[in-house]
Amino acid sequence: MRSQATAAGFQRTLKPWTGMVRRAGTATRLGDLGTTSLGAGRRVPKTHRRVEALGAIDELSCVLGLAAPEAPRAMRPLLVSIQHDLFDVGADVAAGPRAHGRVTAASVRRLEAEMARRARRRAPVRRFVVPAGWLHLARAVCRRAELRLWAVAERDRVNPEACRYLNRLSSLLFALAVAAAGR
Repeated sequence: MRSQATAAGFQRTLKPWTGMVRRAGTATRLGDLGTTSLGAGRRVPKTHRRVEALGAIDELSCVLGLAAPEAPRAMRPLLVSIQHDLFDVGADVAAGPRAHGRVTAASVRRLEAEMARRARRRAPVRRFVVPAGWLHLARAVCRRAELRLWAVAERDRVNPEACRYLNRLSSLLFALAVAAAGR
């Protein structure tokens, strides 16, 4: 294990990757009949609510990957750290009701602390902000990911901290978008 320092005191311990199924090729053809595997290997339809939530979380990570190079340099490590957290959110969603709770209250508190730190430095936004840029798109995708996760929670158990994390993250992404725009 190695530690990586990130923006605003975020500290991530990077662990060797061990949790997912390894396969020799990239095309298994197992999804050709419209099903896919979740965390424990259980096959579900590709239209399953958990798969929809996982897709939105993956899309959010991709948009953050596009946003990072365009963001102010000081913001980039935070965005990468959030992408790592999204792997944990996805792992909890894929694991289903037996999730180990990779996303914790401490994960949510880190986002809240970052929002508070940024709020102390900036005047509050008092007008409607016209969305522009990758960080605003990330915020919108994050909202959708949160809604997809709540749709899963309506019928099945999910880690409530994962829902809270996405809720706080969309607020933080708004603050980051406004800061990046220099408003």
